[in-house]
Amino acid sequence: MNGTGPALDTTGRPLALAHPGLDRAAHHRLDEAWLAAAWSHPTTRVFVVSGGQVLVEDTDEGPRLVMTPSFDAPPTEAHRYFLGIDEEGVRYFALQKDALPGRIDADERPAGLREVGGLLPPDEASLMVHAVALENWQRMHRFCSRCGERTVIAAAGHIRRCPACGAEHYPRTDPAVIMLVTDAEDRALLGRQVHWPEGRFSTLAGFVEPGESIEQAVVREVAEEAGVTVGPVSYVASQPWPFPSSLMLGFMARATSSDIEVDGDEIHEARWFSREEYRKAIEAGEVLAPYGISIAARLIELWYGRPLPTTDKF
Repeated sequence: MNGTGPALDTTGRPLALAHPGLDRAAHHRLDEAWLAAAWSHPTTRVFVVSGGQVLVEDTDEGPRLVMTPSFDAPPTEAHRYFLGIDEEGVRYFALQKDALPGRIDADERPAGLREVGGLLPPDEASLMVHAVALENWQRMHRFCSRCGERTVIAAAGHIRRCPACGAEHYPRTDPAVIMLVTDAEDRALLGRQVHWPEGRFSTLAGFVEPGESIEQAVVREVAEEAGVTVGPVSYVASQPWPFPSSLMLGFMARATSSDIEVDGDEIHEARWFSREEYRKAIEAGEVLAPYGISIAARLIELWYGRPLPTTDKF
């Protein structure tokens, strides 16, 4: 294994979507002979990704990725992405297709990361997030940003090359900060985005701007979105978030002011919650908690001190 283990928050719990699960073996991506041999190996497993979805099978233990041997996989050459090797030597590939294969039986169904990312085994969630991120990037970057010519896929899906000017383009990941802000009374600041339905509250977040440190981005985003000033910030953990291509950098931050003035463009409403107020609002159905797979949910749990109250999470 080349990784250092799963990404953990300050409680030592692995973050959903962030478990390495396998060795990405990036040194093999340009070795066409090795890739061909890996593809034809009888233990190799393959799954299809289309529009951010994969096929999953519902089992007694929960959903599982539907994977097949390579000789049973749909035909494709250009959109075959090598994802890595597990500890038992199994090679994994994803195939990008315009549509998922037809259902083989009633237990198989299409699903996206928001639905099953937190329910799949960690290694399968890692495979899925890798494949979905590559698919998003491939679909959005078909032409050279330098000269405008159509690019071609290389490095087993991890590079797009321009045959006209020779430029190489790599998968894009946009850094974004996400923060749980608390005040002097240890209340949590949660906001509702403009396009979210009534009652949907989560942590504040925003993209890092050019020439800005991630700590500066935390301070700026909280001030812009909620009008609250922030002092000390502390890093918690990061999480891949391929919707379409972000890396979420999680922080806890301490506010130095408490008056709220939302920007009205991104945040429609923001409130301070004590733990008791948050619990009652969740249990009454007045507030919906973040996605169970998201780092936002974990940041709120770190403040709350225990798993979030049971609710229908979005």
